[in-house]
Amino acid sequence: MNLSYWEKEEWFSNVDFTIVGSGIVGLNTAIGLYKKYPNAKILVLERGMLPHGASTKNAGFACFGSISEILSDLKSHSEDEVLQLVEKRWKGLELLRNNLGNAAIDFQQHGSFELFSNDNTLFDTCSDKMQEVNKMLQPIFTEDVFSISENKFGFNNVKGNYIFNQFEGQIDTGKMMATLLKLAQSKGIKILNNVTVKSFKESNNDVDVVLDSDFSFKTGKLLIATNGFAKHLLNEEVQPARAQVLITKPIKDLHIKGTFHFDEGYYYFRNINNRILFGGGRNLDFKGEETTVMETSQLIQKQLEVHLKNTILPDTPFEIDHRWTGIMGVGTQKKAIVKQLSTNVYCGVRLGGMGVAIGSLIGEELADLI
Repeated sequence: MNLSYWEKEEWFSNVDFTIVGSGIVGLNTAIGLYKKYPNAKILVLERGMLPHGASTKNAGFACFGSISEILSDLKSHSEDEVLQLVEKRWKGLELLRNNLGNAAIDFQQHGSFELFSNDNTLFDTCSDKMQEVNKMLQPIFTEDVFSISENKFGFNNVKGNYIFNQFEGQIDTGKMMATLLKLAQSKGIKILNNVTVKSFKESNNDVDVVLDSDFSFKTGKLLIATNGFAKHLLNEEVQPARAQVLITKPIKDLHIKGTFHFDEGYYYFRNINNRILFGGGRNLDFKGEETTVMETSQLIQKQLEVHLKNTILPDTPFEIDHRWTGIMGVGTQKKAIVKQLSTNVYCGVRLGGMGVAIGSLIGEELADLI
């Protein structure tokens, strides 16, 4: 890295806090640190031109869990643990909206709908357990979350009824991240893009951070908020999980409103600017999608198109406009990893595909560890 004296002095000398990752967690961490230490020098390093993992790659679901996901979680977690997961996601969404404002993130609460295919019994299981789950969630929402809704959108090859969640909504994640970036920069937080952290080495008083060009600098504290990309820096139980998405060209008189998911949440779609944004299919190839390679795969993209044609838009012609991928961080447990790793190194990773919901909260928690 060919840096001048001025560049080294301004950006890489006397750094108090360095945050790896400029996504929703990283920027909320930086802003949280600024509130506690307004005179500190805070540096955020981002491997991409834009936040590279999932913060600007996701579908923009302001969600906290479908009924099938909650029932699935109850098989491997206690009722208290599941309640804590939902409560944390709900509080995180409220924090996001309070911090940035509904208008800035284009928040719309149209609710969410879970669809069920005709050839399985999952709908019956979910509808039978619905009131039980509503009762469990009463301490958080004070009224029923889930209810039965008829098939009013004309979807095909699904049961005649959906399960509706009145509290979920949607946002524009591009606007969310642009607003967060502007807020962070207004505090004097320095953000550098296209910079990859190769490694780090800790001493008693600071951390030596090595970048991709073998340039290194010292920082007082290092906070790792790279979620799905954390594995190459941390020895923690977090795996990358690629999510694939496509979006159609505008469709005239598109009547679909709200957020939708099916196949236990492995597929999800919504209307954005009269286009269908549709993602998922990771369950077709779990092992192959444990990657940080930002490329689509033919297997999953073809299946997305099949569902789009046969289920979502059965009688409507459409054209695919664009395809992309994002990288999430997942593990065997759904609880995020927020902890101090050593004297001067901390992490906030493994958001489990719920970055929009819990990212603001995890960032605050990470900053509060200092």
